[in-house]
Amino acid sequence: MFPTFFQDATVYVVSDSVGETAEFVVKAAASQFAGQPIQIRKFPYIEDEGTLNEIVRAAAESKAIIAYTLVIPALKEHIRQRAEEENVTAIDIMSPMVNALQGYLGQDPSNRPGLVRKLDEDYFRKVEAIEFAVKYDDGRDPRGILRADVILIGVSRTSKTPLSMYLANKRFKVANVPLVPEVEPPEELFLVAKEKCIGLTINADQLNMIRTERLKSLGLTAEANYASMERIKHELEYSSKIIEKVGCPVLDVSNKAVEETANIIMQIIKRNANK
Repeated sequence: MFPTFFQDATVYVVSDSVGETAEFVVKAAASQFAGQPIQIRKFPYIEDEGTLNEIVRAAAESKAIIAYTLVIPALKEHIRQRAEEENVTAIDIMSPMVNALQGYLGQDPSNRPGLVRKLDEDYFRKVEAIEFAVKYDDGRDPRGILRADVILIGVSRTSKTPLSMYLANKRFKVANVPLVPEVEPPEELFLVAKEKCIGLTINADQLNMIRTERLKSLGLTAEANYASMERIKHELEYSSKIIEKVGCPVLDVSNKAVEETANIIMQIIKRNANK
């Protein structure tokens, strides 16, 4: 017996959000029917019963079936009833899983449209910010300064990289620039708004201890110029001049945890945004 093929097999995808979830499920199911073309018509952001009536009526006329991801209970019940009245096959894609989770978790669903997309966008913003922080870490590419939400400047071992990654996890694009007396700071540093820049400084004695431990971990002698007090004071003096020239806020990271400094930076960002 030969299989029956529909010339205009159509699935209406109906959603009170974008409709990506229902579309993905329909495409996955359709892939199991090789050789049978299935058209998908999307109806996103449905918010009223009148529009649902029109969609169900059109589905009945074109002999289409409906796949829907409506989370608002009133709309979900309305399309179920109208589809039954019009003798249209309508598949509720979300409810079985939501109901199962409701029983399993003992918690009512929020019934708010678009949460999956919101979570996805939030996740991708975080990934993008982390990739940005890695790419523009330690002054590797000064072009990042012009695109950053925050620019951290200071001498070596003032927690620029850990702060960049922490802030990136909070979805801020961060570039950081080391200040070294022998290297002119990038000109981009003086082209961005000073409110975007944060100067980092530290107590000379603590920096000496941190750098000494760093050298030991690398198997190098603690007497190297990098950790000498004379060198450290010279770097801090130079850094102070550059930060003053930029005109940005200065944070002393001495004896501060990364989280504490990051929270202060986020408060500064928020305060500047509200000006």
